Amino acid sequence: MPLVPQRLDVPVTIDASRCIDGCTLCVDICPLDSLAIDPATNKAYMHVDECWYCGPCAARCPTSAVTVNMPYLLR
Repeated sequence: MPLVPQRLDVPVTIDASRCIDGCTLCVDICPLDSLAIDPATNKAYMHVDECWYCGPCAARCPTSAVTVNMPYLLR
């Protein structure tokens, strides 16, 4: 087991405890295909470090499991 269960340096983080098994709403709406479903956990995760910070993934998540970590200079 890794010391840190979730990477914090990626643009989008997903709270696995709130993520619905099999839900693909955030994955489907991402224009860069940066999100994917982990086959082992059936939860979403960010599989590449590229993001436009557009936010539909977070807005579409019904449980607020997705957080877009907006850089300070873009706020």
